[in-house]
Amino acid sequence: MVRGIVIAGTHSGCGKTTVTLGLLSALKKMGLKIQPFKAGPDFIDAGLHTFVSGLPSRNLDLWMCGEQGVKECFSQHTADVDIAVVEGVMGMYDGDYNTADLAGLLCLPVVLVVDAYGMAESAGAIVEGFAEYSRRKTRGLKKAKIAGVIFNRVSSGPHFNMLKNAVRDVPVFGYLPKNNDFEIQERHLGLITAQENPVTQQAIDKLAKIVLEHIDVNAIIQNPVVGAGLSRPYSKHKIEIALSNSGIKQKIRIALAYDKAFCFYYEDNLDMLREAGAEIIKFSPWSDEQVPDADVLYIGGGYPEIHAHALSENESMLESIRAWVDADKPVYAECGGMMYLSKGIYDFDNRFYRMAGVLPFETKMERSRLHLGYREIILKEDCILGKKGDRLKGQEFHYSERTNIGQAASLKTCYRLEPDGAEEGYCIKRVLASYIHVHFCSHPDTAVLFINFVKRGI
Repeated sequence: MVRGIVIAGTHSGCGKTTVTLGLLSALKKMGLKIQPFKAGPDFIDAGLHTFVSGLPSRNLDLWMCGEQGVKECFSQHTADVDIAVVEGVMGMYDGDYNTADLAGLLCLPVVLVVDAYGMAESAGAIVEGFAEYSRRKTRGLKKAKIAGVIFNRVSSGPHFNMLKNAVRDVPVFGYLPKNNDFEIQERHLGLITAQENPVTQQAIDKLAKIVLEHIDVNAIIQNPVVGAGLSRPYSKHKIEIALSNSGIKQKIRIALAYDKAFCFYYEDNLDMLREAGAEIIKFSPWSDEQVPDADVLYIGGGYPEIHAHALSENESMLESIRAWVDADKPVYAECGGMMYLSKGIYDFDNRFYRMAGVLPFETKMERSRLHLGYREIILKEDCILGKKGDRLKGQEFHYSERTNIGQAASLKTCYRLEPDGAEEGYCIKRVLASYIHVHFCSHPDTAVLFINFVKRGI
């Protein structure tokens, strides 16, 4: 059992992340141990939560992990914390797997963030509408309950009083002033990542002070104790069974690319690999000279296009990557990792930067071509992610495309996408590279199968 809240918003851009980061910092200053979560597949907000709270933020994604997986993730990571803070996604009711559904599933009260800029008494109508809408059931889950409201971008004390007086039957917890001098810069995929230090600790401390001055934090955390999930995490139980059947004893070493260019990983994927018998060794393709001594190379997503010059200039690392592949060692790469393994990257200004050249195509950034959405894959054959016929789920989020395909037209693929039947998952030697970020929770044996695949080549 744990106290928890969901920070929901009326729409994207209303201030959910700022409010969440402010509350995380304020609660930490109050001496509470907090566990942050992010609704949906977003990596960037989760990274910022981690930066502020000091604990890895976890993604709670109903589509990729299912209701059971979400409940168990929440249960597992709130066992010894004082309060859980879940940042929602988009508007509270937006999407088939929305923030309201998540709050209802976990029986968590909702704090609604309303952007009050240019608004007065009309705020009452908005809050009343959201509260009334929350009384409807969605997808058969429990109803989400709005426990209170926080207004964002409030111009003054009198402005806040007008907003507060307009709200009926829903507590108003407070507000953030319009001029709070807290801003995180954005780029094409969203906010600047935590790995690039977009805000200083001083700015976070200042935001916490503003929250404590203008928001009744005690009222927020005095919600009834709630809880969800099982006492034993399903994924870990499945891993223990699979391990006992597979005979795996020796740990394998995973070289994990992790720096400013590559930082998009689901924490649960890494945990599941560790639980399945892996040791994870982080290294930087951006600044290190070579891949560390390991058994498998894992290059996740990120912003290689932003750091393309530095990646291209690090010739010793590129040569180390090529030598690794030539030695028939396994590599798993997602999105930005796939771009890094290609012949090169054309940035938004059409400047070309040479990359590892393992995959026989180039990638090009296109501002008008956002590829975004959930993806389900079926494995066409045994590979590092599992066995032929296995179904896994993930998400795609990028502005790049393959280009100058040439011989890549006949490049072997390991996935078939559902429902359109498109081919994905590019294979060459023991490399598997894809635009899709797969969540291992969608098939709980994936981590063990990943390690089994690696061990067969050792």
